[in-house]
Amino acid sequence: MRHIEQTWRWFGPNDPVSLQDVRQAGATGIVTALHHIPNGQAWELAEILKRKTAVEAAGLAFSVVESIPVHEDIKKRTGRYRHWLENYKISLRNLGAAGIPTVCYNFMPVLDWTRTNLACRIEDGSEALRFDMVEIAAFDIFMLKRKNADRDYTPEVLSNAEKWIEHASETDKQRLIRNIIAGLPGSEETYTVDNFRDTLATYEGITADVLRTHLVEFLRDVAPAAEEAGVRLAIHPDDPPFPIFGLPRVVSTAADVEAVYAAYDSPFNGLCYCTGSFGARADNDNLPAMFRQLGHRANFLHLRQVQLEPDGSFYEANHLEGSHDVYQIMLEIVREQQRREHPIPMRPDHGHRMLDDLRKTGGNPGYTAIGRLRGLAELRGLEMGIVRSLFDNKT
Repeated sequence: MRHIEQTWRWFGPNDPVSLQDVRQAGATGIVTALHHIPNGQAWELAEILKRKTAVEAAGLAFSVVESIPVHEDIKKRTGRYRHWLENYKISLRNLGAAGIPTVCYNFMPVLDWTRTNLACRIEDGSEALRFDMVEIAAFDIFMLKRKNADRDYTPEVLSNAEKWIEHASETDKQRLIRNIIAGLPGSEETYTVDNFRDTLATYEGITADVLRTHLVEFLRDVAPAAEEAGVRLAIHPDDPPFPIFGLPRVVSTAADVEAVYAAYDSPFNGLCYCTGSFGARADNDNLPAMFRQLGHRANFLHLRQVQLEPDGSFYEANHLEGSHDVYQIMLEIVREQQRREHPIPMRPDHGHRMLDDLRKTGGNPGYTAIGRLRGLAELRGLEMGIVRSLFDNKT
């Protein structure tokens, strides 16, 4: 029987969660990136090997790159996009030469993942990440002042957004701005309100159909280089998986992923199956079925949970709780793993700030140690129980 590979996201030497901490959590693989290299610049082999050496010295494997950012010019097919494409292929070839087998990336315009509250206190006293639709609308309409933004929200959300902005303090407003556009862990860009507005304007006329065409062209350019290098690509779904601030999203549904697969038909062009990202969209209401449909090319797994709310808001729940059936999802993953010759890397994602981490300062929201430790332990136990129940009587 084959088990999924238990990995852990590590943000490099300045991460307050050390590699020794990761080993004690029980993970065997590291998911990391060269965040110090500017977007678009090629990753040199020496820099990759330097990171790999540090990881392996701690007794761990450098399993996944998350991420090589896709330059905004590539998404828009403007400016120096051909130069950035060549650099992307150089990075993939160098990663292959270094023996790094998997690269996760996303094709979200301007923003990476987005939340409005990075320390939402939940019932048990721990802190979770939250996306609040009312606060998004309040920022979009009254602070960003995007043209026709009010058309993108329901009457109920609009009414509540007006109430929010009326009663919000200046501290509340600045915190919301910081949370949305100042850069979350793993994102490579930060903005002020003014230059965020200017950056949004550069996407004027780029519809979902246009962006999807650009994604297909990107894959036709880089996926052959990845295959030649022996590097499996894994596109991360949109987070959240619906348009925000007028920006299109094109990796939000099963149909979107099928279009990605069709762009370059190879196991090296695959998916990062993220339960929390797909699960934050109400009509993605059967995640086990999505995995049955798409999992044959799932090259990486992000396992987390969300609790959905009627207006489109959600918060990050404990890994085995929330709006989706993690048992059934893991059951499908275990079945797929038995069809693979290599282990599928999985990492617990967006754990709660809890216990002693609540008394610490600093750290990356969603990436504190103890919450992810709990998540990894729960997922490990769930996988073991399913594997034993399926295969013990057959060996």
